[in-house]
Parts: sequence; structure tokens; C-alpha cells
Amino acid sequence: MQPPEQNPLPRTRLTAHAPRTNRRGRLVGGVLVGLLASAAVLTAFVPAPNKQAEATADQGPAATLRLGYFANVTHAPALIADAQGILEKTLEADGTGLQTEIFNAGPSAIEALNSGAIDAAYLGPSPALNSYLSSGGTSLRIVAGVASGGASLVTTKDITQIAQLEGSELATPQYGGTQDVALRSFLKDHDLTDKVTVTPSSNGTVPQLFARGSIDGAWLPEPHASLLVQEYGAHRLINESELWPEGKFPTTVLVASQDFIAKHPATVQELVKANAEAITWLNSADEQQKLDAVQGALSELGGGSLSDEVISSALGEVSFDQTPLSDTLDTLVSNAAGVGIGEPGSTEGLVDDSFISTEEQ
Repeated sequence: MQPPEQNPLPRTRLTAHAPRTNRRGRLVGGVLVGLLASAAVLTAFVPAPNKQAEATADQGPAATLRLGYFANVTHAPALIADAQGILEKTLEADGTGLQTEIFNAGPSAIEALNSGAIDAAYLGPSPALNSYLSSGGTSLRIVAGVASGGASLVTTKDITQIAQLEGSELATPQYGGTQDVALRSFLKDHDLTDKVTVTPSSNGTVPQLFARGSIDGAWLPEPHASLLVQEYGAHRLINESELWPEGKFPTTVLVASQDFIAKHPATVQELVKANAEAITWLNSADEQQKLDAVQGALSELGGGSLSDEVISSALGEVSFDQTPLSDTLDTLVSNAAGVGIGEPGSTEGLVDDSFISTEEQ
């Protein structure tokens, strides 16, 4: 199976950082995957929307869909849907344009969604849950699943047992993000909360911190976990898949603001359709085709790429499926509340799977 044809129509790509123009003349994010640092750590307690979502009549397809995602392997369906023109072509049928914005972690993407800067986003479940609960269930909905697995605690090779984490210094991509909650919950479960230092650091800074011995490990999504293993001498102490029934837990979900869903359900339908098409392609392509396509997309975003060995390892850790894994959400809420990130609450109404075609599930 060959990758989908590149769509030749122009597209605006915004960035969460200072934009630059690449050799093809389009704005792309200043994202060097796994290599560039974010300048600041943002809080997980992202603001709720300025006002509650109001019942709004269907206004037909949107003029433009503003979509956020990360330059991560766990966001590969977004990478493929955007870079290969799948989403742009799908939206074009309704006359809808596309703008994409690249983020480093979930809380900042949620902040953009809640402020109205973007309409939909690929992100980890924890920031989505926190936004939904803190807004009283009015901010967003999960409209499709994206990825399961692909997160690990990687450490120096001399740490071979959980008990040896005592006294260590560990990193996560961002305070309140999905991996940050996972690490803090894991430490709490093993009575290590006050015995381990957790320092939120952007994915780009972690390799340098690890290389000079400033941290002993990190709980990271792919490809950043594989980068430390393949090129910096780390090993996987804990693969998060081992902690969940049947090894399934949501790493990435697709969300849209409730206001956008109410106004433009046809556009949300096309977004979910493109997500499903990209997932189908990823699950049916051979390993080399998949590797080349993801590498190409990452290179397009950042002007560089990680090694084939790193990306291949990362892809082997992730499963792509549009099923939202709704039965895991209450556990994630409990985990976050248990470590003081967000509050307990009901996830009822968070998932809207009506846009997912039963033929594609």
C-alpha cells in the first residue's frame, strides 16, 4: 500500500512558538522533535472557557478548522492526516479550510482550545479530563480515540527495581500532562511520593538532562522514550501498558470544543473520518512505508528527524485505534485527583462517539 497522495492545495500552519518559513514556503512549527526545549512549564490547571457552551443551531460546515496536535509518534494519525493531505482533502469537499498548530504538551493545547484559538485537538486524556471537569462538563468532548500505549518510565540501567527509585530525580513532559499524572500516581502507589523528585521538563530538554546526569530517568511518550533507550543508554523500567488491563490505555484522544461541535457537526464528522482513514492506513501499511511516512511528517514539521531506529522502536510501542477506551477515563480521573491534579468528578457525557462510523470501529 502506498502512502496517500500529497494534496497540492495551500494550507496555513500556525505554531505554538515563533513560526518560520520552510523551503516550501509554508509556516511550520519550530519543533525539532526530541531536540528543542520549551521555554516554560505551564500549569495543569488550565482555565475553563470564558463562558459555558451554549446550545447553538447547526451552522453547516465551518469556513476553517483550526486543529492542534503534537509532533509525537503517539499523534501519528494526526501527522499522517495532515502531512499526507487526508484531512485537507476531506474538508475540501465541504469548502472548509485547514489551519494546524503544533504544541509540546496537553495543558497548553487545552488552554488554546478553551480560549477559542483552536477548535479541536489531538492530546493526552488527562488535560482533556481536567478541562471537562473544571468547566462543569461544558468545555469539550472526546469525539474519537487515536492511540493506546506508547508511554514508559525509562531510567539509567543501574536502576533495575522500583525500590531503587528512592532518592532519584525523574522528569515528565509537563506538569499535569498525561505522563506527569501517570508517574505521580505510580509513585504514590509505591509509597515513593516524598522519596522521588519529579521535575517537569519539555521532551526536548530531557535527553540533555539525562546525558549529563541531572536526572535519573523520565516518564515519556514515544518517540522520546525510545530516544533515551536507543541513543542515551536508558532502559525501560516500566512500560505503562503493563499497568492496565489487557495493556490498553489511551495515550492520545481527539477532542473538539462543545461550541464547535454544536455549530459545525459536519466538520467534526469530516475530522473524525480523516482520523479513521489515517489510522486505517497506519494499521495496514508495511513497516517501511509507515516508518517513511511518519519520518517524513516529523521532518516537515521540524526540519529534522530522529533516527529510523528510534522511530521504528517507537511505532512498535503504540497501537492506533479510534475506540475512545471510555472505560479507562474514571480511573484516570481518580489517578489525577489522587495526586492533587484536578478534582474528582463524573466523566458522563465526555465521550461523544456518534461521529465514529460503526463500519470503521
